[in-house]
Amino acid sequence: MPAEEKRWETLDALRNSEKGRLQYDSRWLEEGEDLLQQCRSSPKLSVSSAWVLDHLFQPETETNTSENLTPLIYGLTNDDQLQEPSVPPPDQRTEEKTTNNTVQEVVQELTPEQTLLLLSPEATQIEGYVKKFEEAHKFKSHAEMKHRQELHQRSVQSFSNTAAELLKRFEESLELEQRQEYEKMRDMMEKGSIEAQGRQEKLKEEHRRRAKNLNLKLREAEQQRLRQEELERQKQAESRERVRKLNCIQAEVLHLNLQIEPYFKQKELVGLDLSGYSNRGNQLCSLVSGVIKLTSEGGVPLQEDILNAERALLQMRELIADMHEKIAAAAAEKKRIKEEEEKALQKKQEVKAEVEKPVPQEKASRKEGIYKGLQIKADASSMQWYQHLQDICDQCAASINDLNNSKDFKVKKIKMDLQKAATIPVGQISSIAGSHLREIFEKINNLLLGKQISSGGKMVAISQHPQGKDFVCYKLAEKFVKQGEEEVASHHEAAFPIAVVASGIWESHPKVGDLFLAHLHRKCPYAVPFFPSWKDGQQKEEYQRLLGYRVLDNGVEQQDNFLKRMSGMIRLYAAIILLRWPYGSKQAEHPHGLNHAWHWLAQMLNMEPLADITATLLYDFLEVCGNALMKKYQNQFWKMIVLIKNDYFPRIEAVTGTGQVGAVIRLRQFLEKCLKQEDFPLPKGYLHPAFWRS
Repeated sequence: MPAEEKRWETLDALRNSEKGRLQYDSRWLEEGEDLLQQCRSSPKLSVSSAWVLDHLFQPETETNTSENLTPLIYGLTNDDQLQEPSVPPPDQRTEEKTTNNTVQEVVQELTPEQTLLLLSPEATQIEGYVKKFEEAHKFKSHAEMKHRQELHQRSVQSFSNTAAELLKRFEESLELEQRQEYEKMRDMMEKGSIEAQGRQEKLKEEHRRRAKNLNLKLREAEQQRLRQEELERQKQAESRERVRKLNCIQAEVLHLNLQIEPYFKQKELVGLDLSGYSNRGNQLCSLVSGVIKLTSEGGVPLQEDILNAERALLQMRELIADMHEKIAAAAAEKKRIKEEEEKALQKKQEVKAEVEKPVPQEKASRKEGIYKGLQIKADASSMQWYQHLQDICDQCAASINDLNNSKDFKVKKIKMDLQKAATIPVGQISSIAGSHLREIFEKINNLLLGKQISSGGKMVAISQHPQGKDFVCYKLAEKFVKQGEEEVASHHEAAFPIAVVASGIWESHPKVGDLFLAHLHRKCPYAVPFFPSWKDGQQKEEYQRLLGYRVLDNGVEQQDNFLKRMSGMIRLYAAIILLRWPYGSKQAEHPHGLNHAWHWLAQMLNMEPLADITATLLYDFLEVCGNALMKKYQNQFWKMIVLIKNDYFPRIEAVTGTGQVGAVIRLRQFLEKCLKQEDFPLPKGYLHPAFWRS
């Protein structure tokens, strides 16, 4: 049959085509069984196949063949249906060619029974379309499978890379732990080595230190031995020196004692009884001999023995000087008596000649006034001034009572700091240089102005306590007076640097000046001048304190010490009157100038003199202020000096005892020398202008 032969030829052609010669891998079917399940199932026609066949070849539907193929697969199950491929619709020629090729491929794969079904062209075409969609579905399945394989491979590769990275990190962490462990072990070994070296160094250092200490102890022991030997040699040398000194003192004492004998033997010529001097000289010689005898028995003379011997020598010198002064005074007195006797004899003759002449009443009253006694007490104005200053001092003392008597530790500390800050600079005053005095003045002045100053390594100010300023003023004034009582009494030249600083503080802070005068008048009432009088029922010790004496448990101080202290305070008072702080205000006046010196001198001459004290204080005051008073008051001052020598001096001599002529002779010689030279010299230690440039 021609048609059947043609059909076999078609199948052979399809088998020999390129697609027919393709080889298919059976493993693909096994691996992609799930994906190719739809392809392996037998095709099923949809219920609408009849309608498709009726309209398949209509002209209006030929161009939309691809769109009408969808109902062909409606008969498939949900699992077997394929999605429509998203490929662009082919043109008509391409579609016909593809259809023919597909039909040939399908015919080659059909069995003879299936081939019989394709005998009609319409069935063949439909079958071709079915195969076409099957091929499209296979292609899409292959693509999907390939995509999934790629995703799987990428996932496997990603997991592999991640696992490799994790393995690397793990290995790195292991290496890091190993390195850290190694470093830790090495650090521990190094630390142990360092600690061992440190212990070894400490042991070496301890050994060196002990060796050094041992060497130091050995050297100290050797030095101690050498010092002991040197000290022993010094003691021996000092002992020999003390023995030589004692011998010299004894020789001088004996020599001085021999000076008493000629006068003692010629006491009738001198007109004095010198037995007391002779007895005292013998006592001093016995005292020195006793000291030497005790030293020779004890072996080594002590410093106390030297002091006792020197004290005995000093007393012997004072005894001889006193004796000479007394002899000179006796000779002068004898001469004066002789002159007075001659004058009295001459005057008696004149009176005898004029005895019968009447005496006018006015002349008689003047004569009575001349011989009338001087004042015993100070005048009322001076006493009012004195009492006013004492009231100021008492009020200040009462205002600082809380600070003085406080039990609080902090308040006590503040009090001590303020007291040191006020008194230590005053104790440092000296005539080294003007700049030194200026530094001390600035320090005291700043303290009183409320500024902080350095004292004892700490900052101090009067603002630390409400009563701080009054306390500092009180203690400062008290310290100035004490310096006059002690420092100036021993070294007269020290009065001027202390006085110039005190004068400057007085000018800037008048309250300090008032307190200074109050303290001065309490310790030296003769600076007023004021001679306290004895009151009925008053104890002797209390009266002596009023006179300025120090009354101790063992009795009243000696007269020499008393005069020495009074002299120091009067010299300081006179120096303050004389000097003014050079850096003060040029327009301001001296706070206690020379007019007070003239007033003091006039008041002294208006009062009855006292034994010893009047002559001593007049000499000290005139020696310090005499030059300045001479320049200011000129003729009036010289008249006062003549009055002292001619009229007041006999009154001083009248109250002076036999053992108190030293001060009288010193004052007389000083006045005679000044009158002869018609000049009062500047005091020794006076601060010249050149001093302030140093």
